[in-house]
Amino acid sequence: MYLRSVLGSGRDDIEERLARLELPFEASGYDAYGTSRHALAVAFRWLAPLYRSYFRVRCHGIEHVPAHTRAMLVANHSGGVGIDAAMTICACFFELEPPRLAQGMADRFLNRLPLASLVASRTGQLTGLPEHAARLLEDDRLLLVFPEGVRGTAKLYSERRVVASFPLGFMRLCMQTATPIVPVGILGAGEALPTIVNLERAGRWLGVPYLPLTPYLVPWPLPARFELYFGEPLVFEGTGHEESDEVRANVERVRTSIESLVDAGASKYRPV
Repeated sequence: MYLRSVLGSGRDDIEERLARLELPFEASGYDAYGTSRHALAVAFRWLAPLYRSYFRVRCHGIEHVPAHTRAMLVANHSGGVGIDAAMTICACFFELEPPRLAQGMADRFLNRLPLASLVASRTGQLTGLPEHAARLLEDDRLLLVFPEGVRGTAKLYSERRVVASFPLGFMRLCMQTATPIVPVGILGAGEALPTIVNLERAGRWLGVPYLPLTPYLVPWPLPARFELYFGEPLVFEGTGHEESDEVRANVERVRTSIESLVDAGASKYRPV
């Protein structure tokens, strides 16, 4: 009876937050991007115990995320299988008032995995095409970006806190759409999945870029605590068509902000 009451309470909380999610769902339960209200409910019921009990996520500065208007969350990436993305999406849903759905640009290899591609699209995670991202921002959505991409998730345990170089595309999009950037420093993903080597050939057999190998052999995440640090919004002026050197300087400002959040959090981070 106790377990049933706990699960029921969690379900009620998720339904209540979904009701306040500012997405224009049609009568069919879908929005214009194919996001399914039912799929979100199922996903958050599965993710809630991981967020609250397994990874024990703590958020710092999440009040910097705007309550209603467009914003781009730009974060560092590690952890082999994108756990950090899932926990950031959960943070925006469970911690923000009102709750918001952070929508990411999924890696294109997911299109080769039919089930993964369907789950991603039904939960609001779209293929990483610039036109999709621009449309989301023009609709005042919350866009989640990991500029390091697959290079980020492929980091080894020893590299987990290194913030690698960023490409310029996200910054040009930010400037074109007049979108503020909220830098996010994430700790815990590298500890949850301590990768010692990436098996690229095995990954290709499975249709993914690589298969992360851990000291305990399987890519199953450990219950390491996650700490998410949201920095103050950064605003950049321009059209997005500026010379690469000018755009690169803005990109480096974002990367340095994330690096500072990671370094500051690392000094007091404890995985348990």
